Amino acid sequence: MSNLSTTTTVTSASDPVAGYASTADAAPAPSLDGNAASSMPSSSGSGSGLPNARKLASGPSSDALDATPGAAFAAPARRSGRLSGAASAAAAPRSDRLSSLDTLESEAIHIIREVVAEFERPALLFSGGKDSVVMLHLATKAFWPGKVPFPVLHVDTGHNFPEVIEFRDRTVERLGLRLVVGSVQEFIDSGELAERADGTRNPLQTVPLLDAIARNKFDAVFGGGRRDEDKARAKERILSLRDEFGQWDPRNQRPELWNLYNGRHTVGQHVRAFPISNWTELDVWRYIEREGIELPGLYYAHDREVFARDGMWRAVGEVSQPRDDEPVTTKTVRYRTVGDMSCTGAVESAAATVHDVVIEVAASTITERGATRADDRISEAAMEDRKKDGYF
Repeated sequence: MSNLSTTTTVTSASDPVAGYASTADAAPAPSLDGNAASSMPSSSGSGSGLPNARKLASGPSSDALDATPGAAFAAPARRSGRLSGAASAAAAPRSDRLSSLDTLESEAIHIIREVVAEFERPALLFSGGKDSVVMLHLATKAFWPGKVPFPVLHVDTGHNFPEVIEFRDRTVERLGLRLVVGSVQEFIDSGELAERADGTRNPLQTVPLLDAIARNKFDAVFGGGRRDEDKARAKERILSLRDEFGQWDPRNQRPELWNLYNGRHTVGQHVRAFPISNWTELDVWRYIEREGIELPGLYYAHDREVFARDGMWRAVGEVSQPRDDEPVTTKTVRYRTVGDMSCTGAVESAAATVHDVVIEVAASTITERGATRADDRISEAAMEDRKKDGYF
């Protein structure tokens, strides 16, 4: 039995090479929120050579209206040709200082382009959570007007929130991406994995993940890990080398001087790339607000049946059932991170809009994983142990 499956709207997983579209001849890829203007690359991207998406969104300048395609980019040069000397210098617009979000966006787009240039078969790990959604949004801007030139990879534990799976499929279809799915349930059915005593499946993701990487011969996989999430991820390089077994050795990493990223690896090894490594949770939410990025509704306040366990509000569902001593109540909650239903807690919140969430996150003193992820509370070094096994 194959351990991989793909959606019916995408190419078959039996052809790992399929899905690597050329950015030269592909149709323009829409942004994650359906706004074509917001999918354009930022001028702050390193070496992008393309104009700022916000300026293009308002339409070309009057100098470019009667020009041939591409003349909008050349118009400033024509205007400067009419001026000379001190007059040209005086008339030149003053370059505005980049905001912190512009700088982070520029760095992330630069990393994405560098990885695609250096590696043969990259892929993007897409869980449907806010970090991977932002990362995919950045990829659409990095390669506009072409399509994203790599597939997205999702490890389905079988314990995912239904809203997240629906959002994942809808996003993949809208952007015309190839989706590769590694299934935890298939490994359990084949006897290669066994259910855990605590009923959670999040720690079981590693084997299907490594299998998907090996079967498709991915040599670089983008992840949405950030250094502010966990001590183990704070040690992570932007390009993280993984050995033949997919394992992470913190002593076997390379220095990253300036903006130079060394992707060299041997046969069997691969690299995990973290374009938003230097972002914080607040940066992510401010960027979502600025770009108008769509997210699953779980991230905003809604009424849900929950029960208290281990200091967290757990959702009532097929894979998340309360014990006899855990009364069920209805609360207005939202999720700061979207993991498995069986290990992710909600927080009481009235933040129903992106702006409300930005204000709430700005006042928070604990990271989202520390506040709402039971799988990170297994031990003090839970994340580091899983990373050494091959997890992100």
